[in-house]
Order: sequence, then structure tokens, then C-alpha cells
Amino acid sequence: MRGLLCLPLLILFACETITPPTATAYLDLSGETMGTYYRVKYLDSGQGNLKPAIDSLLLHLNTVEVSTYEPNSLITRFNRATEQVILSIDGPAATAYPHFVACYDNAATVTAATDGTFDPTIMPLVNYWGFGYDGRRQADAADSTVVDSLMRFVGFAKVRRTAAGDTVLLRKALPGVQLDFSANAKGYGVDAVGRLLEARGIDNYLVEIGGEDRARGKNDRGGWWTIGVNTPSETASVRDFERVVALRNYSIATSGNYRNFYEKDGQKVSHIINPKTGYPERRNLLSASVFAPDCMTADAYATACMVLGTERALALIESLPGVEALLIYGDAAGDFQQAETSGLAALVSVE
Repeated sequence: MRGLLCLPLLILFACETITPPTATAYLDLSGETMGTYYRVKYLDSGQGNLKPAIDSLLLHLNTVEVSTYEPNSLITRFNRATEQVILSIDGPAATAYPHFVACYDNAATVTAATDGTFDPTIMPLVNYWGFGYDGRRQADAADSTVVDSLMRFVGFAKVRRTAAGDTVLLRKALPGVQLDFSANAKGYGVDAVGRLLEARGIDNYLVEIGGEDRARGKNDRGGWWTIGVNTPSETASVRDFERVVALRNYSIATSGNYRNFYEKDGQKVSHIINPKTGYPERRNLLSASVFAPDCMTADAYATACMVLGTERALALIESLPGVEALLIYGDAAGDFQQAETSGLAALVSVE
């Protein structure tokens, strides 16, 4: 499952009239991470350049812990292992691999809340359908026998974190079980950068990684940070918006099936894989934007929404305190329609 992304852009107009900080006190940083870009804009009266610290954090997050594209990361070592990997010796696993453990624990929570609609053990299927780390499409033709054989490796219950004396281990039930945090790791990275800024006393910032955003405080014009939710079409520009929303100390993540896909025999094959069936999901739901206090939670539930479809996704998000959603789907006439949870308008209104 991959959390793919509406690529919202910063729209810097004031949503409230207040006396703004000096605009020149805002720094605007950018770079590359997780196969995409990041952008961080923040108010720092001391004009401190935090790019080296941000780059170091994101590099460690990827190369050491959670990227399946990195040959020596912890997640790659687990995926290649036949039985188990060591998370820590003589100490808590969260100290040795805090980023991995955070993504793992979040995945466990969302998997349980969605009854397995979100499941990080979907990696073998992601590879089979051509969206994984091996960089090649194996599924030239859908083979139900192969899909069925891979489904035996899917199920978060097949992964266990256990302690053996002072050693914390991550065990797999079968050698072929693999993990994929691509549906929540970008959101986690956004949160991690946000916490880095807050630890340095920065209260006004916007962090974005590949279209996942976390906002705190106000922008350089004195208003709430505002984000455009893209039109969910492969022909749309990144400046084509279906909705503009304000982030009042909140986060947004968007998953969609309109950018990361390929065509086979005239049919689109999307990167959104249903853990229940093993096949790419095909619904009229085109994008799901989820709003939550933290970006990792928003990221994971956005992917789950794409698997569930419009009605079931709305019901799920309505049941989650502090979480809202904007869903864009295609109607019978091929036009875009919007559905949203009951608390969204009050949460993100730009007025």
C-alpha cells in the first residue's frame, strides 16, 4: 500500500487579520527525501538554518530504518530474514530504532481499526503488481494462482514483537512475510520534522513531504496555513485545486489512484492494493484527503479510505475522534463529486 499524493501547494493568503510577524523572519527550505521532495517553511527570529538537521533526520529515517529501497535498512533486513531480526539488546526497541517502532505501532493501530483494510504486510503483493522496491512489474497478466500464493504472507498477525531476555526481536511467522511502511512513513517523516522544529522553540511552521502536510501556528502573512487539494486527474496540473482548506494546527494526507498507475490491456492498474483480495482496488473513489492532529495517522487512514470506497470510508472516519476526511469521487456522468465527514467544514474553513 502506498500513500500517493495529491501534491497540495502552499497558498499563502491570510485567513485572519492579525498583526503578522516579519515575513523575512520566515525561512523556506527544500530538498529530496523518500523518493520525492520536502519543503519546510518556518518562523525563526534567529534565522537559524535547520536544513542540515532536517536532512540528517530524514536520511537516518530512510537509510537506517524504514525504506524498503535501502539495502541495509532495518525493514529491508527484516524482509530478507527467514525468521527474525534483533531490534535492540539491553534496552527498549524504541531507543534503538525509534522511527521504525513508531511506524510499526501506528500500523498495528490502524490495521486493527480497519479490520485489516490497512495492512503493512502487503509488500509481496506490492512487488508482484509492480509498485515495490524491485523496480519491475512482474504481473504482465493477472495470475490468480500467484496472487493466492502471495496472500498467505499477508496479515499483520504474522509479525510479532517479542522479548527474549534483554533482547527485543521482531519475528515473522513465515519466511516470505514482509513489511511496507510506505503508507505511513511519509506522514511520520512530516511529524518527525515538525517535532524537530518544536524542540528548537519554533511554533509557526509548515512541513510538507510529497504532498503530506503538518501545520502549526501562522504563516508569513499572519493567517492560518492553507493547502490546495488537487483535482484527481492524471491530466490536471499540480495547481488545479478542487478545494482550498485551512490547517489550524492540523495535518493532511491524501491518497489517490490517479498518478501512480499503469495500463494493461486497456485497464488501469493502480498502486492501491486491497489486502483482503490481493488485487489493485478499482472504485470510483479518486482521492481521499484525511485530516488529523498528526500526519502519520492521516497518511495511514487515507490509504485505508481508498480501499474501502466512499461510503465505508466516510463511516470509518466518522467513528474516529479528531479525524475528518474529504473524498473526491467520479459519478456516473464522469464528473467529480465531493463527500466529506460532518466535522470537516468547521475544521478547515478558510473564512
